[in-house]
Amino acid sequence: MHTTRLPALDHRAALAAEQDAFAALATGAPADLPVPACGDWTVAVLVRHLATIHRWAALAARTGADDELPDMRPVWRATTADEYPAAAADLRTALAEPGRPCVTLTGPGTAAWWARRQVHETLVHRLDLAAALGTPGSADPAVAADCVAEVLDTMQPRQVALGRMTAPTTGIRLTALSGSWSLGPAPVAEVAGSEIDLALLLWRRLPLDDDRLTVTGDRAAAAALLAEPVVP
Repeated sequence: MHTTRLPALDHRAALAAEQDAFAALATGAPADLPVPACGDWTVAVLVRHLATIHRWAALAARTGADDELPDMRPVWRATTADEYPAAAADLRTALAEPGRPCVTLTGPGTAAWWARRQVHETLVHRLDLAAALGTPGSADPAVAADCVAEVLDTMQPRQVALGRMTAPTTGIRLTALSGSWSLGPAPVAEVAGSEIDLALLLWRRLPLDDDRLTVTGDRAAAAALLAEPVVP
């Protein structure tokens, strides 16, 4: 739950900006450079992954709302890192009609669902790439705030629905300048930080004990909840 109303975000414009920023970082980056935030991935694997996800999301956005999600495996096999610009452009084309019905990760929806999902997929991986390159990572606070909100209103509930985690019985409050959100019911702790740092915390890129975050209340409960698979 978000307790402050933010201006509506233009997800398609935000996606284009994030894609351009990711492509700029990827251009000339050493293909074999490790990306620590992504396990044993290299830059080449990360770029190929995001190109694949873009193409798969474009397929989904063109798939009927009552149909099954496309199979990602053939998309991965057919995609190379060099094809990222083409994959990014294809996704933007597929999302040109936000109201078009299509399948989503949470059932029937519209292309607008995929625009939001792909903004945050690209944001997180752009920050992964920036960290690997030793480049300072920044983000539009409104985009980062929406990334936090998406985890809480879409990704974490989906994890519960899929049986990947149990529904929390206590919660934590996440607070930034733009407002606050609740992860789980009856918060027993608060984690305060910038919108981007809270997004990175939820996506397991920033530890709870990082000095950019301030924790008050039951730290152990906050750590336990954040250790759960709140995101895939």
